[in-house]
Amino acid sequence: MCQHQPPCPTAHSADRESARLVAHHPEQGWSLLCNGVLLFEDTGELLPDGQIIAPHRPLATGRVVTAA
Repeated sequence: MCQHQPPCPTAHSADRESARLVAHHPEQGWSLLCNGVLLFEDTGELLPDGQIIAPHRPLATGRVVTAA
């Protein structure tokens, strides 16, 4: 699918999110990468084979939440 040189990571590579954007629709909350991965605003992903990758936002660090 990817025609870039060097080629972008495949959809099943650990670094698949570093592939180049083909389409970006922030108003709808998704982007299509050149490796066929649909990347959603909530950090979830849909791979070309239909596999779902659950959202994986990094946890906040150094924040202390206290009750008011």
